[in-house]
Amino acid sequence: MFPDRLSEGYRSFLGGRFPHERSRYKALGERGQSPEIMIIGCCDSRVSPEVIFDASPGEMFVVRNVANLVPPYKPDEDHHGTSAALEFAVQALKVKHIVVLGHARCGGIRAFADHAAPLSPGDFIGRWMNLIAPAAERLDPSQGDFAEYLTKLELASIELSLENLMTFPCVRILVERGRLQLHGAYFGVATGVLMLRDPATGAYAPVVAEPPEAYSPLRCEESP
Repeated sequence: MFPDRLSEGYRSFLGGRFPHERSRYKALGERGQSPEIMIIGCCDSRVSPEVIFDASPGEMFVVRNVANLVPPYKPDEDHHGTSAALEFAVQALKVKHIVVLGHARCGGIRAFADHAAPLSPGDFIGRWMNLIAPAAERLDPSQGDFAEYLTKLELASIELSLENLMTFPCVRILVERGRLQLHGAYFGVATGVLMLRDPATGAYAPVVAEPPEAYSPLRCEESP
C-alpha cells in the first residue's frame, strides 16, 4: 500500500503550494528546465537542498548520493550515476554554479571512519565510501577527539569532491574560462548553520555572520 504520509502530503501540496505556483509548473512543463545551479548533496533525509535553500521548482538541479561524493572522471563501461548527472547539468543545462553540499553527522562518513561491517554481501556503501580514502590519508585521527576527526573528514570529503570535479574535462575547461564556478558548503543539521568554503583559503565561515536573535542560541559546533 502506498504510504499514507505521501498521499496526505500530496493532497496538502495540491491544496496549498501548487495553486500558488501553477503558472511556474506550467511554464516548466512547456519550456523545460533551465536551472543555473547544480547541488551535489547527501541522500541523508535531514539535508534536503530544496528545503535548506528555500528553492522553487526548477531553480536547482540536484543529485544526491551517500556522503555527497563526486568520483573522479573515469570514462569506462561501468555505470556512473553522479557523473551522468554532472554531464547533463554542465553540457545540456549549462549551469553556472556547482555546489558540493556536505553536512554534519554524516552516516556515510561515520561508517568509513568506524570501518563498519558490510550491510550486505555487495558492500555497496563500503565500496562507495572508499572514494574518500585519499582525503582520509591527509588527516591524522589521533589528533583531537573522534568527533573532531569526523568533522574534519566531512570537510575533507567536500574538498576531495571539488578536486574530482576538476578532473572532468568539461568542468575544468568551463571553470578556467570563467563560465562555471565551484563551491563548497557545509550544513550543521543540529544548528541550522550553513558554512561556505572560501576558495582562496579553504576555510569555512557562516553565510550569516550574525544570525538573527531567534537563532542566537545556535552555535556552529561542527566547524573545525
